[in-house]
Amino acid sequence: MSKLPSWAKTFVPRFFYVTEKAWNFYPYTITEYSVSFLPKFSIRIETRFENNNGNNDNVFGDTPTPAENVNLLDILNDPIPEKHYKESEDLSHWQSSKTGRGPLEKDWREDHRPIMCSYKRVQCSFEVYGFQTRTEEFIHRNIRDILLVGHRQAVAWVDEWHGLTLEEVREYEQTMQEKTNSKVKSSQNNTGPPAASRPVFSRSISVTDERSLKKMGVTTADMSDPSDSVPQSPIRLNSTPE
Repeated sequence: MSKLPSWAKTFVPRFFYVTEKAWNFYPYTITEYSVSFLPKFSIRIETRFENNNGNNDNVFGDTPTPAENVNLLDILNDPIPEKHYKESEDLSHWQSSKTGRGPLEKDWREDHRPIMCSYKRVQCSFEVYGFQTRTEEFIHRNIRDILLVGHRQAVAWVDEWHGLTLEEVREYEQTMQEKTNSKVKSSQNNTGPPAASRPVFSRSISVTDERSLKKMGVTTADMSDPSDSVPQSPIRLNSTPE
């Protein structure tokens, strides 16, 4: 709540639930977020990973997004909010003991190998009269910072995840989810009356086969019909792959 602008606090309750759903079909994923008190609010993030430096102008296979609507995020050179800066995550000083990679230099996108780009198409919907435009702009602005910081951390922490099996990754995700829920519940108990007994964050759904995706009504970029697609504003994030 403390991070919300004053105009948003007028309609946001003290306690609410965030639901996250994720469909993982690497190198294509979909993540959706919704909140308990706003049925007309949603965030949808489509991601496709490619082994390039962000030079694919039509990565989702539909109508190319106009250049003015594309944000290129550079995990080394782009500034981040001062409150999120940590020297250990500064990629101009970072070096991996496991892989020998780093530190990154100014023109790293042109000559660093290996390299991967995380293409993001972010859609935000908030159908509430009088707040729609401001809310959607606020969400897009904050998502940019979250993605930039998160991808910097993914590279800076490479020694913690490099070499993990898929089972070990899932176990780590489950542990972090439990810790997050426990922390939020503890904070609620210390600041006010107890909330409802349902979990604060829903469990993500991970899907890794095309048949399951089709059953859920989810299509990959290769499966989608370009005539039904509305171009959004993808965000490109460059980082080094495993």
